[in-house]
Amino acid sequence: MKSTPVIGCRDLSKRYGEGALCVNVLQEITLDVERGEQLAIVGASGSGKSTLLHLLGGLDLPDSGEVMVKGENLARMSEKSRGHTRNRSLGFVYQFHHLLPEFTAAENVAMPLLIRRQNTAEALSLASDLLKRVGLGARCHHKPGELSGGERQRAAVARALISQPDCVLADEPTGNLDRKSAASVLDLMLELNREFNTSLIVVTHDQQTAERMHRTVHLEDGKLT
Repeated sequence: MKSTPVIGCRDLSKRYGEGALCVNVLQEITLDVERGEQLAIVGASGSGKSTLLHLLGGLDLPDSGEVMVKGENLARMSEKSRGHTRNRSLGFVYQFHHLLPEFTAAENVAMPLLIRRQNTAEALSLASDLLKRVGLGARCHHKPGELSGGERQRAAVARALISQPDCVLADEPTGNLDRKSAASVLDLMLELNREFNTSLIVVTHDQQTAERMHRTVHLEDGKLT
């Protein structure tokens, strides 16, 4: 019996504007991602890559079609339920780390657990352990402004994984880093993907990054090719 995909979509469409100014950003996208799979989404700037990732992550809703996370339709959930699903089942990594500057690395990584009201000491302990795992054990009490670009992105990866999500969605996660730091962060993401069996969806314009994934899909003018 075939297992339920961790995340997927059916006939997904998204447009912006109205009338003559209407732009069809995505057109009838159908896609499934299995547990533990590594998927790259590639395409030219403006092809709809980030929009697709936002829809898959429940950060935006489609105009038509559906997004399923572990078999549950996001559009049929209340905003509260979608937020719960994002917190429990999904992790996010962006080109810019989006760490909160007033908090330490450990506090930033622990934030998804603190949002769900997990015990603070326990959450910070788990965050510190994961920061050690990503090579930042000595930087737990440093704030983002005291970290290098590569270190901040490693902390962002740790934050995405602290909840042990079913899927991590990453939007150009190495696009703001030099080549050496980018390779190091990608190595880390792929290693943790294998270790935690967490699905990984990466939007990228970098062909070298795409080639390291299990599978690549191409977006062109809002359609999968």
